Amino acid sequence: MMVLDTVPPFVLVLAAAAIAAVAPRKVGHGAGFLATAGAAVISFFVADGTHIPMQLFGFETVLYQVDDFSRLMGLIFGFIGAAAVLYAYSSEADGKQTAAALGYVGTSLGAVFAGDWLTLVFFWELMAVTSTLLVWHYGGRAVRTGFRYAMAHGIGGSLVLAAVIWQYVEVGSFLFSEATGVVGPIAPALMAIGIGVNVGFIGLHTWLPDTYPSPHIAASVFLCVYTTKTGVYAMFRAFPEGHLWIAYMGGAMAVFGASMALLQEDMRRLLSYHIISQVGYMIAGIGIGTALATAGAFGHVFNHILYKALLFMAIGVVIYRTGIEDITEVGGLWRVMPVTFVAYLFGAAAISGVPGFNGFVSKSIVIEQAHEMHVFTIGSKSLPLGGNDVLWWLLIIGGVGTFMSFIKLGYYVFFHGEATISPEDARAGQSVSMLTVGGLCLAFGLFPGALFELLPYTKELLAEAHPYTANLVLEGVVLGVAGFVGFFSLKSTLARLTWIPDVDRIINPAMFYGGRALVRAVTETWAAVDRVAVAVTSGALRVGANPRRYAYTTAQRLPGVEAEARPNGGEPGTLDLRVSMGTSVFLIVAVLTLTLAALLL
Repeated sequence: MMVLDTVPPFVLVLAAAAIAAVAPRKVGHGAGFLATAGAAVISFFVADGTHIPMQLFGFETVLYQVDDFSRLMGLIFGFIGAAAVLYAYSSEADGKQTAAALGYVGTSLGAVFAGDWLTLVFFWELMAVTSTLLVWHYGGRAVRTGFRYAMAHGIGGSLVLAAVIWQYVEVGSFLFSEATGVVGPIAPALMAIGIGVNVGFIGLHTWLPDTYPSPHIAASVFLCVYTTKTGVYAMFRAFPEGHLWIAYMGGAMAVFGASMALLQEDMRRLLSYHIISQVGYMIAGIGIGTALATAGAFGHVFNHILYKALLFMAIGVVIYRTGIEDITEVGGLWRVMPVTFVAYLFGAAAISGVPGFNGFVSKSIVIEQAHEMHVFTIGSKSLPLGGNDVLWWLLIIGGVGTFMSFIKLGYYVFFHGEATISPEDARAGQSVSMLTVGGLCLAFGLFPGALFELLPYTKELLAEAHPYTANLVLEGVVLGVAGFVGFFSLKSTLARLTWIPDVDRIINPAMFYGGRALVRAVTETWAAVDRVAVAVTSGALRVGANPRRYAYTTAQRLPGVEAEARPNGGEPGTLDLRVSMGTSVFLIVAVLTLTLAALLL
């Protein structure tokens, strides 16, 4: 147990990343699998309260801190990392790509096990770097989307860092234990927006569906897990008692993500929009802030990582075997790819909240808490949390949209028409990864007590959370029926609405052309200043070489100056200058301007 207390899980994974970068492909993937599995084991068995204090940049920090929340994140991050490494190896990902992925996993683990804001933001920024490298490795269109990804997370990370600095000013410490969440008049807003980039707040979300469909299929499995879920974890650390507007944003994300997913024809883009929708349920739970809502939010984090990784794996196999990413170009694949179809079916049932699968359990807790919480208290002021159940209705509508989206995806990929191609099914390693994760989706749905034992506030969950009540099961069935009816009644209409754009149609060109214009303006301005400085310096050198000649010539050209050469001791060249007041001012301003330009350079 001493090793578990002294070796943070991210150390193992980052060491494996270094090995994978230089070792043969099989050795690198083997090291990655063992390291991520080891991270899950350490997270499960390490003693609660374990921490490693240290100094970072001269400040008191905690590199490694274990509690119920960080333990849960470390457990699922490590487990799904091992499954993703096995899937990557079977999907022919090369060693350098998996090295970048392992760096991404390791820095994410570092962020969730941090015991202070400074350490968290340190790993947060490294997480953005490693994930960008993972996207860029694939080349092609992933280079441009990766650049936009990096820009978005650079901005978000800067806001988080600004909030952390403001927090230090207010509290005098970076440690989580020194304050209940983020305090002060400015830091909470900066933190919410900065983290909002990572979790996909509406308007800050465009990087997500833009990036995740572009790299290697195995890279998408890693990407769908770590960034947004680390963001949810950070949102809890920032607002452990919840916040009204965060809850409402979560509800809006649930509806927005599902609605945009319904309009997509690119398989992975559809799945990417549903990350926004499902993260909305987590953010809503964090925003509600009760013990059960928070536990439900983290339960949904755990469950979502399982079924979303499973869905990206299953759709990834379809793309891997067919080379097709458009849902309208395939169909009837359930006959020729039965293992992949079963994996998809389990993932789709779990994300839709079908009773008997894990998504139903955690989603029901969050929805029930939204239904029961009619008053949200901030300090001494009570505000209506969706008077007339607005938040509850948002989550319900998001649930119907989820059913419709995955009926659509499954219908077009596996059922629509006859199979015009006969691709092979998943490879052995892909099948093992998918069926293992799919089995857990079913197991945690059938035995919710096993899930509750892993979550924070276990006692409250076991005593008060009852997902299989008649009302909740009926609610799940009604949502499913509404989803079926809604999709098949609107199928042709939805097919005609795929042209509806997201705001990235405006944001991306605006950033590109605006950025280019700004760069040109800055570079041209400095080029002009550089030319002036060079001209002034060259002139000064010429004058220094022959001062009499250039002083007389220049004086003749200045406005308001009369110059006359007079003999001085028999030698010509001495000047008698009579300068007007206006000319004096002109000369002084010119000298000051050139001096300032030189100083700036």
